[in-house]
Amino acid sequence: MSDETPEKRDYRDTVFLPKTGFPMKAGLPQKEPAFLARWKEADLYGQLRAAREGRSKFILHDGPPYANGDIHIGHVLNKTLKDLVVRTQTLMGKDAPYVPGWDCHGLPIEWKVEEQYRKKKRNKDEVPPAEFRAECRAYAQHWVDVQREQFQRLGILGQWDKPYLTMSFEAEATIVGELCKVAESGQLYRGAKPVMWSPVEKTALAEAEIEYEDVTSTQIDVAFEIVESPVPELVGAEAVVWTTTPWTIPVNQAIAFGEGIDYEVIEWGFPVRRYLVASDLKNALIKRLSETLDKDDDAPVADFPPEFHEAFLAELERQERENPPPPPATWRGEQLAGTVARHPMHQLGGFFAKPRPLIAAPHVTTDAGTGLVHMAPDHGEEDFEACKAVGIDPVFAVEGDGKYREDWLWLGGQGSVINPKFNGPEGPILTDLREAGALLSAGDFRHSYPHSWRSKARVIYRCTPQWFVGMDRPIEGGTTLRQRALSEIERVRFVPDKGRNRIGSMVEGRPDWVLSRQRAWGVPITLFVDRKSGKYLVDPEVNARIVAAVREKGVDAWTEEGAVQHFLGEGRNPDDYEQVTDILDVWFDSGCTHVFTLESGHWPEQRWPADLYLEGSDQHRGWFQSSLLESCATRGRAPYDTVLTHGFTMDSKGMKMSKSLGNTVNPLDLMKETGADILRLWVASVDFTEDHRIGKEILAGVSDAYRKIRNTFRYLLGALEGYEEAERVTDVAEMPELERYMAALLSKLDEELQAAVEAYDFNGYARALTDFCNNDLSAFYFDIRKDCLYCDAPGDPKRRAYRSMLDTMFHALVRWFAPILVFTTEEVWATRYPDAQSVHLSDWPELPDAADRRLLDIWSTYRALREQVTAEIEPMRREKTIGSSLEAKVAIGLPDTADRPMLSADELAELFIVSEVLLDTGTVVEGPAVVAHRTDYHKCGRCWRHLPEVGEDGDLCARCEEVVA
Repeated sequence: MSDETPEKRDYRDTVFLPKTGFPMKAGLPQKEPAFLARWKEADLYGQLRAAREGRSKFILHDGPPYANGDIHIGHVLNKTLKDLVVRTQTLMGKDAPYVPGWDCHGLPIEWKVEEQYRKKKRNKDEVPPAEFRAECRAYAQHWVDVQREQFQRLGILGQWDKPYLTMSFEAEATIVGELCKVAESGQLYRGAKPVMWSPVEKTALAEAEIEYEDVTSTQIDVAFEIVESPVPELVGAEAVVWTTTPWTIPVNQAIAFGEGIDYEVIEWGFPVRRYLVASDLKNALIKRLSETLDKDDDAPVADFPPEFHEAFLAELERQERENPPPPPATWRGEQLAGTVARHPMHQLGGFFAKPRPLIAAPHVTTDAGTGLVHMAPDHGEEDFEACKAVGIDPVFAVEGDGKYREDWLWLGGQGSVINPKFNGPEGPILTDLREAGALLSAGDFRHSYPHSWRSKARVIYRCTPQWFVGMDRPIEGGTTLRQRALSEIERVRFVPDKGRNRIGSMVEGRPDWVLSRQRAWGVPITLFVDRKSGKYLVDPEVNARIVAAVREKGVDAWTEEGAVQHFLGEGRNPDDYEQVTDILDVWFDSGCTHVFTLESGHWPEQRWPADLYLEGSDQHRGWFQSSLLESCATRGRAPYDTVLTHGFTMDSKGMKMSKSLGNTVNPLDLMKETGADILRLWVASVDFTEDHRIGKEILAGVSDAYRKIRNTFRYLLGALEGYEEAERVTDVAEMPELERYMAALLSKLDEELQAAVEAYDFNGYARALTDFCNNDLSAFYFDIRKDCLYCDAPGDPKRRAYRSMLDTMFHALVRWFAPILVFTTEEVWATRYPDAQSVHLSDWPELPDAADRRLLDIWSTYRALREQVTAEIEPMRREKTIGSSLEAKVAIGLPDTADRPMLSADELAELFIVSEVLLDTGTVVEGPAVVAHRTDYHKCGRCWRHLPEVGEDGDLCARCEEVVA
């Protein structure tokens, strides 16, 4: 007999371990371009359109990004959200086409081409306009092509071979046609009003082209001598105005007061001067006057000897204590009507010698200043309206480049008016006012000021002849454009709902829409103005000829030789008409995209109106609003039924991204490093309705979440290796209770995901999926059933039920994740079904019937008890009392009131992954009492469970013996 101990058999080859070629390492940067090429070759978008033909439509109209530069992280958020919408709606069974588009006209592109000219020392004005526009068109087309590839790299599925471009001839013709509709309806007019004007770019700007930054301006108090008044006491006094724009003083034409404000005259200086000021603001004025004296002992405004300054003030205080002065005489603002002052520079004659009336204006308050507002109707909306009411017209003193016109008596040819030095203490304006004895104070003033978001330069209000769409002009039917728009805002669904108040307040208070721009690259305002009457020509036949010409030749058709006579037709003399040379505001261009994209028939899969517009919150004053106004003006309703708004992406610290701060995140680099699916998962993981963050740590967390999702799919693929339909347990009711519980969980998840799609809650959608994978599958279901998968016989009913449920989950999860992880799910799908069509052609998964939702509550108790058992066992593992939970046995005491569990002790042992469970019901405890010990049973050499039938030598348990046999 041999003394050698026989070696124990290695049973690893009898265990049914998962097998799959799906790698844990994703390698997305290398794999994703291959999928893109495959989809392009197979025309996946075309296949999808054919598969969904005839189904209910869902139309998301793409807001056009600007064709100017590489995409940034904001583009990633925006386009991915749109893709999530389109893909989830498609998954729900709808026909959801996506036609991307670009905004191609306007100042940003023109500005870039001019920059190229300046580098080459070329003068734009010396280049033929058609040649210049051709260069702008080529510049825009270049960036359309670049961005198109970058957006596709993100996995955005759409009709990329036929996008819409606002510079296509068809689009330009449509825009001209829409302008003609507005003109024919009488909503268009030409007028002189102050508009936002960029002296640097020499054009009017829309509110959406403005950004506000804090600046330090020079604030001044200026004295206007009163020469006439129905209140005798005011004659000889000086009306004091306060302003933070000294450059508007040379264009002053009046002084405004508030009718309900109390005014009085204060005496100040040595020799004494008398100043008219609002009673509530006199102390603030005195403070500024005193500060001026302190800073400049030689200030001519008061001629106060510095050596007597302190003594004088002390004497005043003493006299006031001993002989309190009588209450000052006050006058209600309405009593100032009829008072006239003269301009500080009246000695120049001409414009400056004219009297400056004091007029009532509702915008005058006592919030700051003096309660008297200097009025320059050329440079303020409220000034313009108040002066217009009393017959004072603009004088157009400031030219487009910000300089006073050459013939202006004061500072003619000088500027620019936005130059801080020009407006500063040593600039010509304050110097001249100081010499005239009219400058009472000057100091720094910090405030928010409008800037052009392109040139970053300050803008001004400047009165110029412009073309407007009237907000309050009656339209056919008796309503106004403002009324129509506000009514539609109430009807449209906003996500989040606060967007309704945001755009509503903007439309409610906005001025008339300025349509004209004084530039070259854009759609022309195709109007002819009668030189005698000043009215623009309204003739549908003329308009039809213009539209046809633009459709054939683009915007150059408007200025072609002989075009005027052709457009006007026979019987009209071109000399009788002025051909308008302005171009349209690009927001009118983009506001018309719904027409040539949804209505024109060039994309027959589209329809009007759109179900959804989706852009950043800044578009409440931009594209959302311009589209709303254009559509309400021409069609009487909004072009959309729902507006979804996203916030802005900040850096990891919550700061606005800026190249100067070095805190930008380049999505092109990220896709090279980690792949597009990581960025897509980031988009789905943030609360995009608010401002949100991105950074290395945040993306590291997203990558970790991705790895867990990938691992879930890897397990499913391995566990389902060799699975065939014949193995399926078709009736859920015949499955073990754990599988029936998982079916109920899956059904509940299905409802949550459908609700999230309806609410456009992609953050909730992604969170529900990842929580299910991590908490319900990996940490629970997979963990419990791995023994069944590895060790039960292939034909065992429980194992068949498990694999059947895994197959159901696979088909559900791969579809549900497909809108987010477009590349990974295609890889998962192709791994299991290498010859099948794309997963992105699939519909929403159909789940088995008979999901028993009552099990959700029952099993929530089991899971809580499982956590309690795990917590009891964990110290034993840390102390090395046991190595695996399978080495533990637990005794559970249940309170008298507890219902007997539906699971047997053996089923509970499987649930808790322990050797055995001893149940003691009816004990006197408040809740389940768990006590854990090391088991005395021996370990099965195959399944590693500790069971009573296993001997000391590590024999097999009864189950494993049967399976191995």
